[in-house]
Amino acid sequence: MREYNLKPPAIEAADLQWRDGIPESRQFGDVYFSRDNGLEETRYVFLQQNELPERFRALEDNDVFVVAETGFGTGLNFLATWQAWRENRPHNHAILHFVSAERFPIAPEDLARALELWPELKPLADELLSSYPPLFRGTHRLVLDGGRVRLTLFFGDVVDAWSTLTFQADAWFLDGFAPACNPDMWLDEGIRLIRRHSKAGTTIATFTAVGRIRRALQGQGFAMRKAPGFGRKRDMIVGHLPPEEAEPAQARTSGPVAIIGAGLAGSLLANNLAQRGIEVVLIDAAQKAGAGASGNLQGASYVKLGVDFNAQTELALTALNFAYQAYEPFRGRFWHPTGLLQLAWNEQESDRQTRFLDRNHYPETLLYPVNASTATDLTGVPCPFGGLWFPRSGWLSPQTICQRLIDHPRIHQRLGVEVRRLTPCNGKWHIASDGGPDTIVESLVIAAGHLTPQLIPLQSSFRFKAIRGQVTHLPEGLLKAPRAVICGEKYLNPMAGGTAVTGATFDLHNAAPHPTEQSNQENLDKLRTMLPDAFNDHPEPSGTFEGRVGFRCTTHDYQPVAGPVKDMEGRKLDGIYLFTGLGSKGISYAPLLAEYLADRLLGHPEAIPGPLQKLLDPGRMNRAKTKDNRRNTELSSNEAVK
Repeated sequence: MREYNLKPPAIEAADLQWRDGIPESRQFGDVYFSRDNGLEETRYVFLQQNELPERFRALEDNDVFVVAETGFGTGLNFLATWQAWRENRPHNHAILHFVSAERFPIAPEDLARALELWPELKPLADELLSSYPPLFRGTHRLVLDGGRVRLTLFFGDVVDAWSTLTFQADAWFLDGFAPACNPDMWLDEGIRLIRRHSKAGTTIATFTAVGRIRRALQGQGFAMRKAPGFGRKRDMIVGHLPPEEAEPAQARTSGPVAIIGAGLAGSLLANNLAQRGIEVVLIDAAQKAGAGASGNLQGASYVKLGVDFNAQTELALTALNFAYQAYEPFRGRFWHPTGLLQLAWNEQESDRQTRFLDRNHYPETLLYPVNASTATDLTGVPCPFGGLWFPRSGWLSPQTICQRLIDHPRIHQRLGVEVRRLTPCNGKWHIASDGGPDTIVESLVIAAGHLTPQLIPLQSSFRFKAIRGQVTHLPEGLLKAPRAVICGEKYLNPMAGGTAVTGATFDLHNAAPHPTEQSNQENLDKLRTMLPDAFNDHPEPSGTFEGRVGFRCTTHDYQPVAGPVKDMEGRKLDGIYLFTGLGSKGISYAPLLAEYLADRLLGHPEAIPGPLQKLLDPGRMNRAKTKDNRRNTELSSNEAVK
């Protein structure tokens, strides 16, 4: 086998050779599917032996059916399962979730060629290819078929996948190359982890009949038997996990769910839950969605990736890539993927980008370096420096997309309602407000931005901070209109409706709620320093420009917060979650975190792996105890803590 030494986060693509139009792996010396009829083999070995069509038809409203697979390969098993789901799924809000791992993912052009062999799958294959992720390590979530199908695709070792992902499978496809060709995939540790992700009644099927594999599965509690194999293969093995061997099923919410805060985070979460069939009560003190920090005319999909590829960088990259997919349905209306230039605007940033490029290897579909001349061509603005070009990034109209997202029959809007108190009682949460009787729900999410700390029902102090940010609206004619977003010490967005937005200030100790001439002048001065040749002459004083102020909610470590509320002892409070602390990166982070929180609320496979979830843990926001702040924060069902 070839040796690989790619810098992170890139992952080695499958090395294919084609024989009679069939792909083979040079790494493993084996074919990806039967030469006789790969699609029929999949239908027999995995769909029929796991009784998927019958089980799909029996699903009730809001059920999730989880299929897990040990090797994604060409995606043929996934597409065949998706096709069977379309043919057999009940007419309710049940969701198919497919979880798969792949150590050597197939490059998009090879994947397209392989799937051309199956014309009947073309509509599904085209949708898969349009969302297929760039080849970088880690977890990728694809939302397909209008949200009725979700694919969690892990690029990396299968043992790493099953060690870090959170899910419970209803059916297993033990695929991948034959044990003799790829023994690592069939290690005892991998089979032990398969058992950990199974529950009562989980079924399992594999094309192999190797006795060692059957005994290993039996050793983990699976009841296994031989079945006739496909085509020329005499035998295969199938089985199930008896109830007495199973782990308890994951807890899940059936709704309704209350969300406090109708900014971009709360609106995305509300829409995500509603699309999955859950009733949502959306509460906000403002009269319309997106009135707070999400109310700017424009916002950029931007993250600053670390020089070293660590967990924080992986979370930022995963979120950014998911955001591109999440906003794609709104292209040309609220989402404008113009490309984004991260300008090397001073010596320090230039040095940082040089080290970044030296230590990492990113697919060019995500980012690549450009010189000043190319940067000028791409943006349409004279750029004195080069930088990093993100071809799929762009800008969003956050307030208008918020209002579009919450326009859904399962989202019950309570706008103009200020929440006064959150009280647990008899396993439910009572939300008292100035707008009538209490709202009573089993689960609620606080997504109230910088106002979140005053709503958390614990007598504690939290490491959140509000940072004032003022943007400046630049009229048409003031500068050479950029074609793409430019980010440096300030950002500059393309013109929209005769206005371009620049900013924002970073005012940690300024609580002024209205725009000031001083902040406008700061934005203009720093933008002119960054892009001196972008401006036409402008005699107007800065006070003639309009602007807007928003307060970002940030955390002590500048990482977002998404997950269950925890007390000072680290214990979870049942049914209450936080979704905040996104700072200036909400446009990039919010879609993935909304997907992840919806997964947690509903007990679905989770979009974010365990190591990255630790970065989001709300428990880290509790300040250390002091003599004046020691109390028992355990909630009883009859106690109002705030």
